[in-house]
Amino acid sequence: MPLHTALQNNLPPYARQLGFTITEASADRIVAEMVVADEHGNGLGTMHGGALMTLADTMGAIATMVNIGREAQTTTLESKTNFVSAAKIGTTITAEVTPVHRGKTTQVWQTRITRADGRLVALVTQTQLVLG
Repeated sequence: MPLHTALQNNLPPYARQLGFTITEASADRIVAEMVVADEHGNGLGTMHGGALMTLADTMGAIATMVNIGREAQTTTLESKTNFVSAAKIGTTITAEVTPVHRGKTTQVWQTRITRADGRLVALVTQTQLVLG
């Protein structure tokens, strides 16, 4: 089974609610796509910042797990989000997570969330603590 399929099949329940699909996965890069639905909205016709942050946080945690293996776990220590432009309801966004630092006790990941037209929606940098 391809890695991206295995990861998709094991998403945590909260992440499954977002409805994103992991399309590519390796130890160096994970990519997911999702359609911004009404339930992701902020009341202004665009995606809520918390939903964007949930997507990025999940991607960083998944990337860490791919790099540390099944014997360990991870939790987010810190996350910083720069909101750059809006993603309208009904549009497709892509999240791409890549490593900044992969240590034994912490890992730092950067997630770029873009619209279909290539415009940056959000840039998220997070630090994951490796447990166990």
